[in-house]
Amino acid sequence: MKKNKTIPPALPRKLLLRFLRDNLAEEVNGDLEEKFYCTLQTKSLFRARINYWYQVFHYLRPFAIRKSKPTYSNHFAMYQSYFKIGWRNLVRTKSHSVINIGGLAVGMTVAMLIGFWIYDELSYDKYHENYNRIGRVIRNGTLNGNTISTTYLPYALGDELKTKYGSNFKHIVMAWPVGTHILSTVDKKLSHTGQFIESGAPEMLTLKMLKGSWKGLKDPHSILLSASLANILFGDDDPMEKMIKIDNAMDVKVTGVYEDLPHNTHFRDADFLAPWELFVTHNQWMLSQGFKNNFLDIYVEIQPAINFETISANIKDAILNNVKDDKAYVDANPQLFLHPMRKWHLESEFTNGVATGGLIQFVWLFGIIGTFVLLLACINFMNLSTARSEKRAKEVGIRKVMGSVRRQLVNQFFTESFMVVSLAFIISICTVSLTLPWFNELAGKQMTMLWMSPFFWIISFCFILVTGVLAGSYPALYLSSFQPVKVLKGVFRAGRFAYIPRKVLVVIQFTVSITLVIGTMIVYQQIQFAKNRPVGYSRDGLIMMQMTSSDFYGKTDVLRDELIKTGVVEEVAESGSPTTAIWSSNGGFNWKGKDPNLQTEFATLSVAPEYGSTVGWQFIAGRDFSRTLSSDSAAFVITEAAAKFMNLENPIGEEVRWEPGWRKGMTFKIIGVIKDMVMISPYEQPMPTVFFLGGPTNWLNIKINPGVSAVSAIPTIEAVFKKIIPSVPFDYKFADQEYNLKFAAEERIGELASVFATLAILISCLGLFGLASFIAEQRTKEIGIRKVVGASIFQLWQMLSKDFVVLVAISCIISIPVAYYFLSDWIKEYDYRTEISWWIFFVSAIGAVVITLLTVSYQAIRAARMNPVNSLRSE
Repeated sequence: MKKNKTIPPALPRKLLLRFLRDNLAEEVNGDLEEKFYCTLQTKSLFRARINYWYQVFHYLRPFAIRKSKPTYSNHFAMYQSYFKIGWRNLVRTKSHSVINIGGLAVGMTVAMLIGFWIYDELSYDKYHENYNRIGRVIRNGTLNGNTISTTYLPYALGDELKTKYGSNFKHIVMAWPVGTHILSTVDKKLSHTGQFIESGAPEMLTLKMLKGSWKGLKDPHSILLSASLANILFGDDDPMEKMIKIDNAMDVKVTGVYEDLPHNTHFRDADFLAPWELFVTHNQWMLSQGFKNNFLDIYVEIQPAINFETISANIKDAILNNVKDDKAYVDANPQLFLHPMRKWHLESEFTNGVATGGLIQFVWLFGIIGTFVLLLACINFMNLSTARSEKRAKEVGIRKVMGSVRRQLVNQFFTESFMVVSLAFIISICTVSLTLPWFNELAGKQMTMLWMSPFFWIISFCFILVTGVLAGSYPALYLSSFQPVKVLKGVFRAGRFAYIPRKVLVVIQFTVSITLVIGTMIVYQQIQFAKNRPVGYSRDGLIMMQMTSSDFYGKTDVLRDELIKTGVVEEVAESGSPTTAIWSSNGGFNWKGKDPNLQTEFATLSVAPEYGSTVGWQFIAGRDFSRTLSSDSAAFVITEAAAKFMNLENPIGEEVRWEPGWRKGMTFKIIGVIKDMVMISPYEQPMPTVFFLGGPTNWLNIKINPGVSAVSAIPTIEAVFKKIIPSVPFDYKFADQEYNLKFAAEERIGELASVFATLAILISCLGLFGLASFIAEQRTKEIGIRKVVGASIFQLWQMLSKDFVVLVAISCIISIPVAYYFLSDWIKEYDYRTEISWWIFFVSAIGAVVITLLTVSYQAIRAARMNPVNSLRSE
């Protein structure tokens, strides 16, 4: 049968009845229908419908529109009632409330701390107003098919960029890397870190000048101080125009003071900025280096109308175009590109010339961990709320009989959810403010609470909203779906399938927790594996001093003799790099049998003859340097990695020609081979290294006598030092402490992960404890009957604990392959890495089961020990 199409349109009729006053609705509706049919007899259906629409809108005038009822007071009373009921439920079930609020508070605390950490990471370098237009020049070079990326650049490149590509940039700034320098005033002599940089840097970095201006470095004999350094040097006196001597050689005048840079900036270690021109004047050797010696940094600020990719394409061959006469450099194919400041911190790793990430992976990792930990707390709320379903079933039934619709019940349960979440948030934000100093120390940060930031409170409100919805959605929808007839007749049962969601949620909780535990253990295993790696020298009792002033030179032999005479020092030697780093690497090496197509890049360290005995390097073949043999001025001691790279079966006595390009070529003879010294990353393969005599040195290495403690040796060494070189501060570093800093990033990640894993386990156990108590309460009569018929306490404990152990076992089965998949990918990033041991998974699984049993055993044994008379009395 066809639908009648000659009736008035439905939509305007509904609109009319929705807005028209009740006493007019029936009369007006009848009149309009009558008019519709009258029009239909003389006009078309289309005209009749248009006329009907017109008449409807004609009646929607103020006198005929229904007056809205003031429902706000009813809404207020309704939500007031919701809050009262919610509060009474919290007070009535104190243990349930403590577990719920405590679990959510812990989860929210973890999420907030991680949020602060992520915010700090993502805001790195944003202190500088030109953040989006600042970059640094990176050089890619090819070495035996591998592309290596470095920030070190040749001196001549600065002028090349300014002359030929200057229109692309607002600023081009050459700089010497941040280093330690001696600053002397009339009455003070201190060592502080600073940087020699071109005069455009203050404006490019938009330093907040407290005194002076950005033009302060225009004077080649000026210096800009950070506020804290100015206070250290001059106290409350005005530092402007005061004289300072840098490294006992360069006289400068204070022309400005800038606000201390925040901790999360690339230039945070620069306590002062000094003119680049002054540095070049005192290091004339740089002027003759051309494009073939790389040792400085170049920072740029691009013009607003151009992007980094375009400029990178323009400057790509700026070095190559100037070294085409040198085959070795052409083969290395130096290519330039710009690395934006926004990527310096989080995306600083390059593989074969391509950015492959960096710390950004940890931002994602901890973001995921924070989300999951918060999810664990929300799962607790869901589980405990639905577990109490039968206790609240009659309440829901009575409310429905009294006229409550499902929407109102959903609102009530959401209100209770938001009440719990709000209380948890208040506790968590207090906890965060108290624990933030500890967390800063753990994470190596300087974060503060953002009390005055509107953004923080907006995010907090959204945080509460999302958590409330996440935690309350399932209980609200589940509890509001009960049928009042079944509930009030007493035949309501949750059903066997009602337990499935709760079991799934418990499995998710422990899967996440066990995965975190496994990850933490593997991180620690990798750190310990690298720490136990043979380093090829002895760090015990070895101290290092940087020779920051020319006052060192010519006095080191006297200093060595005097220190050895004291008996507290075993040996002293100079070197071109600290024992825990490599400051110089070069190519241009040739030897008999070398493949002409093989490119070379060796670490090159100039040392004193006593260096080997000072650091305790270990010989595989040959001998050490000797002061008495003049031929050793043209000798090499090489590492095992260098011998392997050169493919020399018996390297002793072999001659090596070294022509680095920036100095005169020379032939050396190999006199010794030592075990590889781990001087850079302990996670990477050692770099092939050659040691030689007679080159520039800038570090002093002092070996303390093994029979003397460092505490008693240092004052004696300091007294001798001040006697021989009184113009230089006695600043030193312990080699073992500097080496341990190489593990700082991984150790910090491991410590953070262990804290979060512990809290995840705590949250899961809180939920398990609460769930076990409700299940024990639910099965009270069953336990009583079983006791009456002869069940022992052990049998009852086994019955109550079995289900939880099964759930945790399922979590172990899921988490072990998941953890292995992700951790095996992570550990492959290290050249020197451990094997993932099976015992880690076994210990984690057993530990999870034991923790589960300990958590549920209290409730299980408590229920099993109850007098069955009390539980069966009502029967």
